[in-house]
Amino acid sequence: AAITGPCGGAQTPGMGSSAGQEVDLTHFFAGDEPVEASFVLLGPGSELTWHNPMRSAERFLPASTFKIPNTLIALETGVAPDADFTIPFDSIRDRRVGFWTPGWSQKQTLRSAFQNSVYWFYQEIARRIGETRMREYLRLFDYGNQDMGGGVDRFWLEGALRISPREQVEIIRKFHQGTLGVSARSTGILKDIMILEEQPGYTLSGKTGTAEVTATRELAWLVGYVERGGSVWYFALNLEGEEVWERWGQPVARRQLVISILRELGVIAEQ
Repeated sequence: AAITGPCGGAQTPGMGSSAGQEVDLTHFFAGDEPVEASFVLLGPGSELTWHNPMRSAERFLPASTFKIPNTLIALETGVAPDADFTIPFDSIRDRRVGFWTPGWSQKQTLRSAFQNSVYWFYQEIARRIGETRMREYLRLFDYGNQDMGGGVDRFWLEGALRISPREQVEIIRKFHQGTLGVSARSTGILKDIMILEEQPGYTLSGKTGTAEVTATRELAWLVGYVERGGSVWYFALNLEGEEVWERWGQPVARRQLVISILRELGVIAEQ
């Protein structure tokens, strides 16, 4: 069933739930409290694998996974010329709202803000991009429902923007393959920033995102891709429940979860 909280949304238009191979990954999400989860994997030959295909077609608040398009838009518009572009921390402008990490209270580069998910930096980036250009790029990218309700610096954090796990995978694929409509330079800079870990057998790249659904219920994402031996698999992990923050709040926990799933699906080798 579709989520009724502030992060939920309707099923993706024109995107049915029957395509692709369905797999049962429930054991990865088992616990004392039920966790609603979906996992979408698009392979090198366009093979599509789903866990919970109905949820994979539902749209949710993207939260910090929106740093992927936000980075590309910043680079394309010249708001951020490169990965080393710096914005100083301003305690008045960048006031603390909700969760805060002490390391955020200092100047950040585009690279550090992406990798440490510094939301104030990307809010300022969005303000500099402006509503008109932001809307144009959401349309160009065909990004979810393209709804900027809630304000140019908040619409992806707690506003009206929604995107499905399946749509996330398609955005990542187009970005990686260079068909999203942005320059090769911007694509290359973001690919470099997105790397999460490099192992002898594979390279994993991606971005986490977390949002509050209720006072005790969280939504969590990890979207990205894994490269192995010249082949690429694109993925989107989406979790929601009472235990999500406790179990997978730390980005490394979600990364380990995705690696475990990719091992089970045979995408990367067992250790």
